[in-house]
Amino acid sequence: MAWFLGLGITGVLLLALSLIFDGVLDSVLDGALDGAFDGWLSLPVVAALVAMTGFGGALALGAAGAGPGGATAVGVACGVGTAWLTYCFSRALMRDQTALTPTGNDLLGTSGNVVTAIPADGYGEVLLQLAGQPVKFAARSAGPVARGAEVWVEAALSATSVAVRPVDR
Repeated sequence: MAWFLGLGITGVLLLALSLIFDGVLDSVLDGALDGAFDGWLSLPVVAALVAMTGFGGALALGAAGAGPGGATAVGVACGVGTAWLTYCFSRALMRDQTALTPTGNDLLGTSGNVVTAIPADGYGEVLLQLAGQPVKFAARSAGPVARGAEVWVEAALSATSVAVRPVDR
């Protein structure tokens, strides 16, 4: 029983090390096997294998009353299954992609409201919706636009300013 519990505790310690050092120890075997196992030798996968082999064997030995051979077989089966699940979960997390970051060109054709009046040859401010969030931009227009007027975005002048025209209704 002590051997199995020792393996389980060692696996948990390996997992804690992988969380603390965050991939530093993963590069220990880089290039040694030229990608033969492609992620199978990552520290979380090895930690899952060792921990569940130990704890699974301890459970089979103590709770089920299995002999050492049976407990080892159950522990190895639990360890391999958990390692496989850890590998699949980590691969799914690595494939997860974020959405594209919105740019100023995404504002073209959107409507907004003037927050600070826009003078004829200067800048004012407009409130626009960018990716569902209200964002305030500096705005320039061909003619003066009063506060509260609805405007359309004609061009993105920079990352923080736009050219607008009043909406005629």
